[in-house]
Amino acid sequence: MKIAVLLSAVAGASAFAPASQSTRVSSSALNAADLSSMRGVGPETGGKVFDPLDLAQYAPLDFLRKAELSNGRSAMLATVGWSFPTLWTFPDGPVDTTDPIEAFFKADPQWWAQFIIFCATIEGIKYRAEMDGKSYTGEIGKEAAIDWTGNWAKLDDAQKEDMAIKELKNGRLAMIGMAGYFASVLVPGSVPALS
Repeated sequence: MKIAVLLSAVAGASAFAPASQSTRVSSSALNAADLSSMRGVGPETGGKVFDPLDLAQYAPLDFLRKAELSNGRSAMLATVGWSFPTLWTFPDGPVDTTDPIEAFFKADPQWWAQFIIFCATIEGIKYRAEMDGKSYTGEIGKEAAIDWTGNWAKLDDAQKEDMAIKELKNGRLAMIGMAGYFASVLVPGSVPALS
């Protein structure tokens, strides 16, 4: 009986043992080679992709790039949404403040419910498309992304590459900008230009 308990304890403990280091290193080395050839690697990133947490070894690169593009696009919209109340408000509307955080809490809860349902619907459509092998969040020019303006087909390959790089870099800048906006609210005086 004691041996059975001892063996089950050893077996249970082995489930929490760290993975072998050799597998992790080879995966990281493989992804490091892939990272250097990705779009968006340039002199501003030191010729390497910006991955300080070394996340590329834990997730597929195409997933990480789609996440970066999706979050960058959301951050670009959020930057406009953050700045909008300071430029224009509804004179007799429900939101009468120019502070984005106060505007967030003064909005009607029904509006937020509709917004959440709308976002969930869009995410469901994106998920279904991913399961069918399509992508609405992939890199422009590499996958079947939506061309809202119809101008993408008119561009040559150099212009398409230039537009894709611009989208990626503007998304990165918008994510940094939104972090600055949040820091200015959460830590007063942390962003002198916004204080």
